[in-house]
Amino acid sequence: MKAVIQRVKNGTLSVDGQLISSIGVGLCVYLGVESGDSELRADYVAKKIYNIRIFEDENGKMNKSLNDVNGEILLISQFTLCADTSGGNRPSFVNAEKPDRAIALYEYTAKKLREMGATVKLGVFGADMQIIQHNDGPVTIILEKRD
Repeated sequence: MKAVIQRVKNGTLSVDGQLISSIGVGLCVYLGVESGDSELRADYVAKKIYNIRIFEDENGKMNKSLNDVNGEILLISQFTLCADTSGGNRPSFVNAEKPDRAIALYEYTAKKLREMGATVKLGVFGADMQIIQHNDGPVTIILEKRD
């Protein structure tokens, strides 16, 4: 499982010109579910996302978590994070989980984040989404969980 976590001042997600989700201060999280991923990996990723200290404290140090700043999460499914680029110039997506299993783990991750207390807004699984985000910093963290 891979996640790209970006600290934002706000973010919006639209499909076909219709606003689906929006957040204020928080995190835009792009989540890639790989073949063989499990709920155990999703638990780990959710806990890391919720607790990662990438918001600034009063001294300008990245010392606060999402909860500390009352932030929100825009969780976006993105199978392209699972791309294998080791071959030619066209990425291979054989490492991406099949859609039925991927959506289940995507929704499970959102559920776990909500159980921790996070406000989580979702994208539309499998849709052509347009995302606008006002990056803060920018701060971008790549999180991978493998056995």
